[in-house]
Amino acid sequence: MPPYKLQTLAIAALAATYLEARTLFLEDLDTAARVLSGAVSLLVDRFRGRINFFYVIERLAQSAPTRRALVFPRQVKPVPAGATAAELEAAFEIETFTFQQLYTRVLKYARVLANNGVNSSHTVALDCMNCPEFMFVWFAVWSLGATPAFINYNLTGNGLVHCIKTASPKLVLVDPAVSDKVDPVRKDLEALAPVVYMDNDFKTQVAQAEPLRAPDEARHPEHKPWDTACYIYTSGTTGLPKAAIMSWRKAKDGSAVFATATGVTSADTVYTAMPLYHSTASVLGVLAAYNKGAAVALGHKFSTTTFWTQVKITDATYIQYVGETGRYLLNGPVSPHERSHKVRVASGNGMRPDVWERFKERFGIPVVAEFFASTEGPLATTNYQRGAFGVGAVGRYGALVSWLMLEYTHALAKVDGENELWRDPMTGLCRSPSTGEAGELLCRIKNPKKAHETFQGYHGDKAATENKILRDVFRKGDAWVRSGDLLRKDSHGLLYFVDRLGDTFRWKSENVATGEVEAVVCAYEGISQAIVVGVRVPQHEGRAGFAVIEGESVADLGKFAQFLLARLPRYAVPVFIQFVPAIARTGNNKVQKGKYREQKFPGTDIYWLDGDTYVKLDDAKWEAISSGKVKL
Repeated sequence: MPPYKLQTLAIAALAATYLEARTLFLEDLDTAARVLSGAVSLLVDRFRGRINFFYVIERLAQSAPTRRALVFPRQVKPVPAGATAAELEAAFEIETFTFQQLYTRVLKYARVLANNGVNSSHTVALDCMNCPEFMFVWFAVWSLGATPAFINYNLTGNGLVHCIKTASPKLVLVDPAVSDKVDPVRKDLEALAPVVYMDNDFKTQVAQAEPLRAPDEARHPEHKPWDTACYIYTSGTTGLPKAAIMSWRKAKDGSAVFATATGVTSADTVYTAMPLYHSTASVLGVLAAYNKGAAVALGHKFSTTTFWTQVKITDATYIQYVGETGRYLLNGPVSPHERSHKVRVASGNGMRPDVWERFKERFGIPVVAEFFASTEGPLATTNYQRGAFGVGAVGRYGALVSWLMLEYTHALAKVDGENELWRDPMTGLCRSPSTGEAGELLCRIKNPKKAHETFQGYHGDKAATENKILRDVFRKGDAWVRSGDLLRKDSHGLLYFVDRLGDTFRWKSENVATGEVEAVVCAYEGISQAIVVGVRVPQHEGRAGFAVIEGESVADLGKFAQFLLARLPRYAVPVFIQFVPAIARTGNNKVQKGKYREQKFPGTDIYWLDGDTYVKLDDAKWEAISSGKVKL
């Protein structure tokens, strides 16, 4: 073939690849076909009254009894500083369960739960760290037709009592590893329900128990997709935790669609060290994996030191992250296993754009499957990102899927101020933001008269549930669920997370997106972690930017100020900065911004932007600022 024809073919191939990367037409068709195929199976399950996820486990035990179902790397030795690859691997013993073994354990646990009086009308609260027992109890509760409530094992005191009270359980099962959190309020808990520790005596009961498979009638064949599968609590960063209702549609159908969108197959092993009490690990990790017949590798707790070792020794091919997990791994020590693994996909939410490409390059992971979702929200967006296109996006689809999603499932609405949506003064209706402009993500309620079929909200809190619903948004009579998050859509149709609504603040009559400011702050040499919030300042309108930076103070505060001023508009440059040893975060690696919004000034190690440099904020200067003598 003549050289010019080869060149023409090569150019055509590159052009087709480029076009497909942006239109994703073929990927749209493939996704639609796979989702449709899965939907048919799910519809059959509904028709047969088998919406309960227990039947997925049962089918796998019957069709693939010897396939790996659960892998648990149990740490049995401490890891010495500077450990070699061999020393790291020797610190763990691998526990493996096939689908048949998992199924049998589940039925044994079901017998013990039934002996404790649990039946299909009850709720069982589970306060447990990541371990096989969590999984056994979880599916045993479902096998009985009962409802599990996953408790954040970091909670103690009033927060823990509140969560148990909200669930109204028949039984509270406790991992002995979290007894230090439970014991101080055990009497308060026992006034609500019996508290049973899953200690050696309990495990002996399980070992000696005869398996119990409750009849199909116990698993509520009458249940609809919007009925309750389990309760998963919100983080409680803005008050006491709320029990979000995880419906069967999300637990079963949603996890299946998510698995398809992020490329999970039956050949995969999905590793998660994120806490199972959170939906990322439990629903989008465990249930997504089992929907595809994949194995789950369960880390006891996230550790930067042993993360890659556990990934390697469990043969994981798909890993999960949440929040700042990627940054912690990048900032952590070099692991001898960080590239000697089989991982092809890292899936999660909250990976910052400044971390994204460095994470892929350093750890040799070809795909980041970023998603946007909330526990109580009725939908998720995904970005199965390969190559360079789409870095930082939380939603990436072709024209077909994008149109279907915007037309039928979600929309962006223009915001007005810090927390409210803009409404036309004449019609009272909202409008969509322009391309590239941030707007709150809203999820469509299909039947506004039966909102619960789309959005189940919070168990026992009708007011909080109703507060999440907006009516008469784009047309009279419609209804939408508020996400509380600002997203923007670019000219390629990519969706990007901008900020939590409320994290964005107004200063000098301008909106400041904290995520964008944080990215610039973290780009400064020596700074790896920072958060930005808006704080009230007496005698000043709006909120001033306050950057909380993890680590020691930078050497040259003037140079740091110049760096920010050169990259941000003046109104977006933090007025105050503070250096702290560690930024507060949840057990799921998400930073807790709420506590910093109420910072009392002048505070410790706080500096303010005086002209073009940062200087120490003392009592005298704060008095001048707060009295209006000094304008910021």
